[in-house]
Amino acid sequence: MKNEHHQFSRRTMLRGLGVTMALPWMESLRVWGDARREARQSSEAPTRMAILFAGCGFHRHEWWAKGEGADMELGKVLHPLNDFRDRMVFIRGLYNAEALKGNIHSSQTGNLLSGAPLASGGRIQSGTSVDQFVAQHIGHRTKLPSLVLGCEKANPSVHKDYSMLYSSHISWSSPTTPTPLEVYPALAFDQMFKDKAQAGDRSVLDAVLSDAKDLRRNISRLDQQKLDEYLNSVREVEKRIESAGKRGELQGWRPTLIKPNMPRPNDGYPQDIVEHMRIMSDLLVLAFQTDTTRICTLKLNNDHGTLRFPHLGVDYMIHHLLSHSDTADWLKVNQFFLEQMAYIAKRLDGIQEGERTALDNSMLMLCSSMLTGHHDATQLPVVMLGGGGGRIKGGQNLNYLGKANRQMSRLFLSMMDKMDVHPKTFGDATKLLEEV
Repeated sequence: MKNEHHQFSRRTMLRGLGVTMALPWMESLRVWGDARREARQSSEAPTRMAILFAGCGFHRHEWWAKGEGADMELGKVLHPLNDFRDRMVFIRGLYNAEALKGNIHSSQTGNLLSGAPLASGGRIQSGTSVDQFVAQHIGHRTKLPSLVLGCEKANPSVHKDYSMLYSSHISWSSPTTPTPLEVYPALAFDQMFKDKAQAGDRSVLDAVLSDAKDLRRNISRLDQQKLDEYLNSVREVEKRIESAGKRGELQGWRPTLIKPNMPRPNDGYPQDIVEHMRIMSDLLVLAFQTDTTRICTLKLNNDHGTLRFPHLGVDYMIHHLLSHSDTADWLKVNQFFLEQMAYIAKRLDGIQEGERTALDNSMLMLCSSMLTGHHDATQLPVVMLGGGGGRIKGGQNLNYLGKANRQMSRLFLSMMDKMDVHPKTFGDATKLLEEV
């Protein structure tokens, strides 16, 4: 029994001093997940769930879809997703009834992924979010129960009688605890691959190189190529994080044995938001590719956020104020956010896992806490990409506006069903969304 467990560990992990790297799906290694799944000789890649969030909604005239399938016509905000229309589910009309009570940014965001009532008066009381609910049920199967990433730091102030922590966190581990949000790419990388603080900044790949060479001798030529591509991807992310850190664009440092295991105080936002979002997107892909986790949230910005976008020529107004207009500049910013989703989808679609790709085995959902920057939460913008392990039909254009039982939490029940988590109720929903 001990020998079998050792073989399982060796076949699914690369190990080095203080470092563990889970392997991508390979034909030669007919196992995935924990020992119980190995006993069933399962060779099918797992289903993953990623939720992307963009605060303050979108351009009111350009968030729409017409038709179905590969010929679906999309509003300009969604143009970056044109190549994925046959694997898209566009959803209109879902809403969160509790978010209408405060009708302002914090009260519309703090329960976006839970549908729970929120406490006002600066107090913190929300609900466990869908990502953490799933993580609490299946997170033991992977190194990290979930990965919670962000590209804008949290704001602890109070706005319109609601804590701005609601605006800064979409992931909640409990009704009173927002899940720690990692905004530093280097520290997120360390979460994924390093087991403990190490002296110096030794490369993760250098640490596991010997184990990788041993493994390479015992896998097929096709899997050798896949392993090389994967290791090259990890090396590329390492180099980009290091380079960005030297330029001072992605603030913070890597933890060591002689310094506190925490980032230095953040004295400003990343100066290069393009590189910041791209690295975070790459980390999400690596996390899924390696089965380090199967659940990830990526908060691209805060609701009521203050990011600027000089690379778009839009540097005269912060994101929140810009959202109150429906200008060409606001459209540019919207498309920039959708480009991140398209990039992640393209990367996942390039990873073959047997007869399907990693995108086929994933659910990517992008949402916001309001339809437009005018605080309209009577319907929420939702778009999904990916096949959910072969259980989601793509090319759908769904409209629930004007129908009964259009709770956003019904979608969460459907997503949890694809992750083999089956609560009877969630938020204000008692049945899943059958079409998803």
